[in-house]
Amino acid sequence: MLVHSRAGRWAVCALFLVLFVPLFAVPLAVVGAASFATNWSGAFPSGPTGAHYAAATDADSLQALGTSLMTALAASLIALTAGSWAALAAASLRRRGRRFMDALFVLPVAVPSVVVGLSVLVAFSRPPVLLNGTRWIVILAHTVLVTAFAYQSVSAAIVRLDPVYEQAAAGLGARPAYVLWRIRLPLLLPSLTAAAGLCFALSMGELSATMMLYPPDWTPLPVQIFAATDRGSLFTGAAVAVVLMATTLLVLLGVSRIRTRASYR
Repeated sequence: MLVHSRAGRWAVCALFLVLFVPLFAVPLAVVGAASFATNWSGAFPSGPTGAHYAAATDADSLQALGTSLMTALAASLIALTAGSWAALAAASLRRRGRRFMDALFVLPVAVPSVVVGLSVLVAFSRPPVLLNGTRWIVILAHTVLVTAFAYQSVSAAIVRLDPVYEQAAAGLGARPAYVLWRIRLPLLLPSLTAAAGLCFALSMGELSATMMLYPPDWTPLPVQIFAATDRGSLFTGAAVAVVLMATTLLVLLGVSRIRTRASYR
């Protein structure tokens, strides 16, 4: 910690709690409490029950959870591949070229996600590439939205790479492809796993663009949460939201373990 005095550390911790509890902890606690409640007419919920989790884990909800997982996994892998390739390519460009690439990849997150959903819907609703009404248009929209984060994460890691290792390998006669595969990518592995986790988490919670694009047979879990709350089933929606949060956290925990092992290589 940058603060060395005991009083300063206590002040920083107190400030953190003052900011963290109302902004992050309380909303999550409210959702968790609502998922076990039958009524909430006062300051605290009443009538504890686990019936909402029966609805949150029925066949439809589990299918929606699987849809979200497959969408997030596919979008994350595509975004990580495209974003990493673009970051590696941009690193070899001059300053203007890098700035153009940065602006190009940041553009999808600089506009509302509903605009991205509308643009994808308009672009792929007619031949020659007709994706409207299929799962692929949802995956494509998620990929567009999260690729910027993969690109930025890998670009920042490339700047911090020590060029000595690459220069030593090239001086010993290693080909560029070998240097990339055996030197650069292993050094970038912690950043790659972090970018993959970020892309996955963002895709799991994406709703705005998804609402414009999803077909009836490819309904992600955030859409089901919105539908439940829109019907007035707030407590059931809260239970489904808890399932979504728990699943996302479990996947991120696994990614974090991979990242930790990569950091100690």
